[in-house]
Amino acid sequence: MFSVVFLLALLAFSVTGSPVEFPNSPITLPMTRKLAFSNVTELLRHDEARLAAFGAHSTHGRRDVDGATHRIVPLSPADLGNTFSGYTVKAAIGNPLTTYDLIVDSATAITWVGAGTPYVSLSGVDTGDPVAVNYHYGSFQVSIGTMWNDNMILAEKLIITGMDIGVASTSRGVVADGVLGIGPTSSGPRALTGRTIPTITDRLISQGTIKRPVVSIFFQPITANQVKHGELTFGGTHPSMYKPNIRYTDITTTPPSSNHWGINQSITYGATTILDNSAGILDCGTTFLYLASDAYEKYKDLTGGIFGQLYTLNFYIGESIYKLIPNAQIWPRSLNERIGGGADDIYLVVKDLGTAIGAGLDFINGYVFFQRFYIVFDSSRDQVGFGRTIFTYNISN
Repeated sequence: MFSVVFLLALLAFSVTGSPVEFPNSPITLPMTRKLAFSNVTELLRHDEARLAAFGAHSTHGRRDVDGATHRIVPLSPADLGNTFSGYTVKAAIGNPLTTYDLIVDSATAITWVGAGTPYVSLSGVDTGDPVAVNYHYGSFQVSIGTMWNDNMILAEKLIITGMDIGVASTSRGVVADGVLGIGPTSSGPRALTGRTIPTITDRLISQGTIKRPVVSIFFQPITANQVKHGELTFGGTHPSMYKPNIRYTDITTTPPSSNHWGINQSITYGATTILDNSAGILDCGTTFLYLASDAYEKYKDLTGGIFGQLYTLNFYIGESIYKLIPNAQIWPRSLNERIGGGADDIYLVVKDLGTAIGAGLDFINGYVFFQRFYIVFDSSRDQVGFGRTIFTYNISN
């Protein structure tokens, strides 16, 4: 029998591809998975720093399971250095056109550059709207003080004129050039003058490039023997990536989750409820699936420490149930060596959020959730949609 370990691994890969346009105006472009870690502790620290920006404080530890004996071994602190986990897209901005590697971030609405490649453009216009933003993405720490209007090209058909772009004034620990924010307007900053800064979907709608303020995300699970990639679609969905349809739920009204792509959900482990209906967020920039401490403790106690005895995690969202089968709750075993793990160990991807139930942030469905479902962010209806993909019940782990 295999033992179970409450820890996750690291991996780095990249993909290339050409943008594809689909009917009804949606435009799809590829995303590249980019991770920069030397050990698993750094990956945990990356998530911890990101959760702190949401007001959560995850405890991190390694759970080694040997038969029925459970023990937590604290992980030692690590210097984050230039650590990063996320998906990026290429953007050409300004005159002359300069290519920037931008992190796709569903937790913020702002788009900014200048952390790596400097922003220098003859076509850029200072908006005169100062902002004071301290942006955190894991180990990223960036201060943004000025907003500019400039032209940005994400794909042949995705040209944004007069895009509001923040320019970094200081930065630390940066391994990309900036961020492409796809969060709701409520997750973005306001200028110090009080002006609401338009999001990328706001601009695409106003110039008639897309008809619907919708952003969709598709990730393919990480395995050793597959082509790994992601897709970002503006203006609608890519129907061939999900089946049979998309089901929607309203954005939660409970703060602070309501400031992001927040929803209400309840969770059962098998037939046992571990989290009653409550608010949390969807965040593709967080690696793990995080649960409020009480819910996490229930999950930890129920797993039993044997992979063959794991049950499905059921997420009750709206009127639908979305299942994370046992294989979706673990890190790919073929990649255990990447984290110095044993061949017979199982690394679970569910972790402690460090919050009390009822705090308004009871869960974060991170990347490990995204890679099993097609996710749709619909600003026009204040809803989030979910679709099953060919990878939802994949047992390749």
